[in-house]
Amino acid sequence: MINFLDLKKLNAQYADELKAACANVIDSGWYIGGKELACFEQEFAIYCDAKHCIGVANGLDALSLTLRAWIEMGRLSPGDEVLVPANTYIASILAITENNLVPVLVEPDEATFNISPAYLKEAITKKTKAIVAVHLYGQLADMPAIMDIAGEERLLVLEDSAQAHGAGIGGRKAGNWGDASGFSFYPGKNLGALGDAGAVTTNDDELATVIRALGNYGGIKKYENTYRGVNSRLDEIQAAMLRVKLRFIEQEITARRELAGIYSVEINNDLISTPSVAHPEAHVWHLYVIRSKYRNQLQEYLNSYDIQTIIHYPIPAHRQLAYKGQFSDSYPLTDLIQDQVLSIPLSSVTTKQEIHTVARYLNDFSIA
Repeated sequence: MINFLDLKKLNAQYADELKAACANVIDSGWYIGGKELACFEQEFAIYCDAKHCIGVANGLDALSLTLRAWIEMGRLSPGDEVLVPANTYIASILAITENNLVPVLVEPDEATFNISPAYLKEAITKKTKAIVAVHLYGQLADMPAIMDIAGEERLLVLEDSAQAHGAGIGGRKAGNWGDASGFSFYPGKNLGALGDAGAVTTNDDELATVIRALGNYGGIKKYENTYRGVNSRLDEIQAAMLRVKLRFIEQEITARRELAGIYSVEINNDLISTPSVAHPEAHVWHLYVIRSKYRNQLQEYLNSYDIQTIIHYPIPAHRQLAYKGQFSDSYPLTDLIQDQVLSIPLSSVTTKQEIHTVARYLNDFSIA
């Protein structure tokens, strides 16, 4: 069996360090809002070259609390429109609707799968106040173009960097392009915790203060509540786990890029398209996503040879029951892509032999 992702094997690489870090937290007697969180926030902010990092409970909260903070600061108002990719994971959209903002779905660039700057510009109306720029599958969106548009139209930009830790363009990383960025450290991410975890990065002092308060029941000082907040905090044990794994993130990215490069060279089948990469440093290969008109048959074929694959996100948001009647059905490119994409095995512990094997089977795939 060639596993899509083997988290046990991946974390075994750092087992001694992770166990020691966990033991230190247990022995400290301090489990919320302590030294490990403060150190991780500082270290991750430095990694992203951002001024602030605020740990939160998960990636969805990272996005939602940022939008909520902008409302509290008077920079957004309920009913404002927020542009967001139509082909993103539903969390990007849930964060918008949770804050009584209006998501406007924008079709992707067919080559990169990220939001299309051209379609983005067409979608702007007088009600548009913000953009959620998702770095899908680990590839940074076209942030230079997106930031130019945002500057011209005076729009806020929230990066959804849940899959793109370390991706960059011109040395500028995800987490330091927009006005703020939401990260997920879900265990399967390139920088993954051993449970749910997330963070926001920003260079805005006021925004950082408001987000931190909102995630701590609405207050900075204990028993003093400025806002009607929530409980969304990155706990000490997960922060400690992330500090260990942050030391190895560049090693992780290098391994993924090398393996992705093998796929891109070796896969040679007219029935299958490999990913398009705009800038080599822009992709950290959280996922290696191929396309085929015969996706379902291809997945069954690979499964018959014990090669695990996943379809990331088979039902786009505009077809989800949760949003029934809210969006039009006119997202043909999103529908086409979601009917054709297939994620194949790739991680830092996938062996080169496994990569060669998957590529060989992909090349042998045919339709009778």
